[in-house]
Amino acid sequence: MIDRYSLPEMAAVWSEERKLAVWKEVETLVVEAWAELGVAPSGIAQTLRSAPEVDPVAWKAREQVTNHDVAAFVDLLADSIDSGGEWVHFGLTSSDVLDTANGVLLRDAADLLLDRITALFDVVRNKAMEHRDTPMIGRTHGIWAEPTSFGLKLANWAFEIARDHRRMLSARDAVAVGKISGAVGTYAHTPPAVEAFVCERLGIGIEPASSQITHRDRQAEFLNAIALTGSSLERFATEIRHLQRSEVGEARESFGSGQKGSSAMPHKRNPIASENITGISRLLRGYASVGMENVALWHERDISHSAAERVALPDATGLLDFALARMAKLVDGLVIDTDRMTENLESTRGLVCSQAVLLALAERGHSRDGAYRIVQNSAMATWDEGSTLRDRLSSDPECDLTTEELDACFSTSRFLRNTGIVFDRLGALEL
Repeated sequence: MIDRYSLPEMAAVWSEERKLAVWKEVETLVVEAWAELGVAPSGIAQTLRSAPEVDPVAWKAREQVTNHDVAAFVDLLADSIDSGGEWVHFGLTSSDVLDTANGVLLRDAADLLLDRITALFDVVRNKAMEHRDTPMIGRTHGIWAEPTSFGLKLANWAFEIARDHRRMLSARDAVAVGKISGAVGTYAHTPPAVEAFVCERLGIGIEPASSQITHRDRQAEFLNAIALTGSSLERFATEIRHLQRSEVGEARESFGSGQKGSSAMPHKRNPIASENITGISRLLRGYASVGMENVALWHERDISHSAAERVALPDATGLLDFALARMAKLVDGLVIDTDRMTENLESTRGLVCSQAVLLALAERGHSRDGAYRIVQNSAMATWDEGSTLRDRLSSDPECDLTTEELDACFSTSRFLRNTGIVFDRLGALEL
């Protein structure tokens, strides 16, 4: 995680201090479990709980000696109490601590992401409702298609965000697990009751059949949910970038009074937030690939996944956290030029209403291909020679629609008359 793309809450989840504090909590709960089972002296657990947190600087110095991060931590934690240090890490292997603590950290990171997704959903839904009747051109292949509304465009973003929320919630449950089952998951030195005690108090689930680790398909699922959410953000960002293009000019990112769009060209107002989110989304898909690669480990475990996930998990969660917050701010402050939307819609010269005429002619009794050819001939002439589609059709003897029927075909309201159902669904949607 780099400071430029880190927000305080997520950075705190992955801080060295927080990590070591959770390691200590796992170790302490294990001793408490042993005490409850009558194995460890009852006072040792309270002594350990009252012990100071392990200092990250001292921990790193000790690791230079042990060349093992958990062993260094255990040494310092055991030495921090006057007596009973032998009960620290009793019956455990390193992954019992690491993976159980990671279940807590990943849960906390996922909860922050779920809050961000919810906040973005609320902003997008509110903006969609505000512009449900704001007409604009719909485009396919980058070419004029049919009239739509800006609110409808945003509504389908909102439903996608809701799907991202469901995926993230499922992935959160998948990664929020721990294991206290020993070196190869056999509970040979630590009974299942210890695991149940620890995981219940941490508020996480239990890996039902662990090896030395919790299995990395869980993290792969989480990283894929992150990547999918990032891909949604990229889709929204790409749309904003297109709408902000000088030739389109229908919506644009807000621009601060002291902001500079270019070091060389004073006139520039660039979609920098959208472009930033696009770049971040590319990284997130890369981290998803890392998660998939980490699934296939040797036998009960190896550590080929270790270095990769130390980078991937904090970075992926931190980057998505940043991108979600930036997108929410972007959409909330989006400058929407409804006049330009109307102007661009009118500049189509009615071509975007071609299907309405096609269907009206079919209702009149023309074959579908015959109706298509009538409209297409006038449309191609409009493209190439000017005028409007309506004027060309009204002078085409093959087009036998009445004036009133033609007028109805070229009414924007005709295209939006049934979109209310989408906003009814959106209004009823709760995350």
